Amino acid sequence: MVSKKDGAFVRGLAVKKNRLESGAFLVEGEKCLLEVLESDFEVKKVFCTTTFFEDYKNDHLASVEVEVVRQEELEKLGTLTSNNAGIAVVKMKTATRFVPPQQGWSLLLDRVNDPGNLGTILRIADWYGIADVVCSENTVDVYNPKVIAASKGSFTRVRVYYETLGDVIQRYPEIQAVGAELDGMSVHEYTFPARGFLVMGSESHGIDPLVRSQLTQKISIPSFGGAESLNVAIATAVLLDNLNRGRVERSR
Repeated sequence: MVSKKDGAFVRGLAVKKNRLESGAFLVEGEKCLLEVLESDFEVKKVFCTTTFFEDYKNDHLASVEVEVVRQEELEKLGTLTSNNAGIAVVKMKTATRFVPPQQGWSLLLDRVNDPGNLGTILRIADWYGIADVVCSENTVDVYNPKVIAASKGSFTRVRVYYETLGDVIQRYPEIQAVGAELDGMSVHEYTFPARGFLVMGSESHGIDPLVRSQLTQKISIPSFGGAESLNVAIATAVLLDNLNRGRVERSR
């Protein structure tokens, strides 16, 4: 049985203030748990069911502190409605300053407040080989349990930074900043350069006016129906697919 002290600590990590004070966050569910155990994150402790422990005690769990608990206890500790695998308490990585890669693209996110959207964007970035995602300071915390869950483990491979986006763009004037805007050039007509920043704003607020004024180019996704807008995660996927299609075509 989980002690009262441990239970209160783990449940408290659902709150940002407690995560910042402790320097730790939660990873829940089998997929994300296995991903973080294979990553370079420091796993401080794992609470898991007997089944999960028996399946992975000789590999993934061999070098970490483990406490076996009942599934009902596990579900009271975490944020998932159903969890028959485990929860890990993981140390946050030390924040570093963003330095763009010498080749390729990075993703800049402005005021993306929905944790499900941010987690999905990390998964999309991982799929399309985007290693760096820079978030504005008012974007949702990457260590929010819902972000971690929605990323399906991609948070272990995609580096996330929190900086003032305008400062990032100013710091690297040689890199084109391309932003998604409804009045932008059609992405079907735009030729992506070999290196750049793709700037995405929230569905409700768009890109901050100051950041918008620093864009090299505005692009849009043509609409063929009556929907007013696209979810930011879906729009990111569409634009990254077009970006990568262009790279493939140029390499032929």
